[in-house]
Amino acid sequence: MLKIIIEKGESLEKALKRYKHKVIKTKQIEHLRAKQAYLKKSTLKREQIKKAKYKQKIAQSNID
Repeated sequence: MLKIIIEKGESLEKALKRYKHKVIKTKQIEHLRAKQAYLKKSTLKREQIKKAKYKQKIAQSNID
């Protein structure tokens, strides 16, 4: 649970902006979306390997 303390004289809009930034920084939305449906371990591993291959391809193309 994220807590945002509103300081004296701080506007609500600024506090909401800090809250949104904190949510993005802690990756809470990504975590919730991942938990919506069950994924098998083999599927997760396959996706990780796919992402790793993509990152390697990008890094290799940047070097050349």
